[in-house]
Amino acid sequence: MNRLFTLLVFSFLCVQAYSQQKDSVREINLKNIKQLTFGGDNAEAYFSFNGKSLTFQTNNKAWGLKCDQIYTMDIKKAVKKGDEYMPRLISTGKGRTTCSYYMPGDKSILFASTHHHMDTCPAAVPYNPKAKYVWPVYPEFDIFVSSNKGRLKKQLTDSMGYDAEATVSPKGDKIVFTSSRSGDLELWIMNIDGSGLKQVTSGLGYDGGAFFSPDGRQLVFRASRPKTPEEVKEYKDLLAQGLVAPTNMEIYVCDTNGQNLRQVTNLGKANWAPFFHPSGKKIIFSSNHASAKGYAFQLYMIDIDGKNLTQITTQSNFNAFPMFSPDGKKLVWSSNRNNGGTRDTNLFIADWTE
Repeated sequence: MNRLFTLLVFSFLCVQAYSQQKDSVREINLKNIKQLTFGGDNAEAYFSFNGKSLTFQTNNKAWGLKCDQIYTMDIKKAVKKGDEYMPRLISTGKGRTTCSYYMPGDKSILFASTHHHMDTCPAAVPYNPKAKYVWPVYPEFDIFVSSNKGRLKKQLTDSMGYDAEATVSPKGDKIVFTSSRSGDLELWIMNIDGSGLKQVTSGLGYDGGAFFSPDGRQLVFRASRPKTPEEVKEYKDLLAQGLVAPTNMEIYVCDTNGQNLRQVTNLGKANWAPFFHPSGKKIIFSSNHASAKGYAFQLYMIDIDGKNLTQITTQSNFNAFPMFSPDGKKLVWSSNRNNGGTRDTNLFIADWTE
């Protein structure tokens, strides 16, 4: 679901609207930046528990893909072989997939897919420059688990409606995901085997892209909160059509039971793709709040209490989906830097320095 932000917004606006930033502009927290993919739209790359592999989604047409599928890569091999390296397909190759994540032990990977309802890709929302930008939240999405060799093992959700955006606690005991099963897009938690479903959030609006804190006690996520009667009506009307307008979102934090909910950012525009800093005291995220026209996204860091906002990236016009390695020494993210003026969004990894 996050990937659609890359596919639609940046394919039509971003790449041609901005030029690359000058090399003299430094990204002081990122050292030894390495490119991991070379073509197509690659996003939501997340580390294995041992930090040696990544699972991600791509629509690379050079690999015969028509829409997003899930792959896994060995990081050392990808860095060594560059564009000659071929990651392994994990999903079925049917339907559309999104939001993969390693399960405890690194021998299996969960992801959301529509393959059990359709062999082909679900219809994308036609781009309309005069209309508000929207994401589809396909009701056919359910969450599955596959082996790290690509053998489908288990279906974790089975309700009609959107179930996707699942991530796993560092403790390896819980899964958080976004679901429309309550009639709104809320966060839910379940046990690692799919049992023990519990609703976490309940405020009207889209709650999604949640990640656990390093100690597994808190969640960070993006949320829209329509307030005026007009905003509420628009949100409900779009949701009835299986759509969400993600142009106004802020970062929130709460305990895993939904208690102590608080808003971290109050920047305006779209603030999304948050992830906890290894200390658990800061959050890295993507935002366009400083963009004059709204479609240039950079990575930022902010304290969990909403103080000390710091810009992390400066190169290119799209940076998102940041994730720290389990040991906190690496950062992986998606960016359209080094794409030679194409529409490609690739994966990058760097040493993290404070």
